[in-house]
Amino acid sequence: MTDKHRIYRAITENISISVIPKYESEESNPAIGKFVYSYEVTIENIGSDVVKLLSRHWYIVDSIQEKREVSGEGVVGVQPELKPGETFMYTSWCPLHSPIGKMYGNYVFVNLSERTTFKVLIPEFLLVSDFKLN
Repeated sequence: MTDKHRIYRAITENISISVIPKYESEESNPAIGKFVYSYEVTIENIGSDVVKLLSRHWYIVDSIQEKREVSGEGVVGVQPELKPGETFMYTSWCPLHSPIGKMYGNYVFVNLSERTTFKVLIPEFLLVSDFKLN
């Protein structure tokens, strides 16, 4: 596996989060400081209770130390419910003003059996444009 296709993983409270970032050269324009990345997220319920993703909170940092925070309900417009053993995958995008950056954060879930909420770590992952890998 090359660095271009590295998988970042974390497990919190029986929820596994895997992220695969990708530099989108077709959408980017380095000459004007536009670097676009996609990231594929797989959320897997490895526990024994049904859970629902309520919200997300992201930290986005680029190599020029521009830091942003993004929060909101659900992911890509949905709040998926996951039974034990189920997975939910989605792809999203992130533009940066520099060729290197990182993202990390958390999701808030509710355990539908116990009616308790809990945070799940989104592992920190690097956003690196293709030409920076040489």
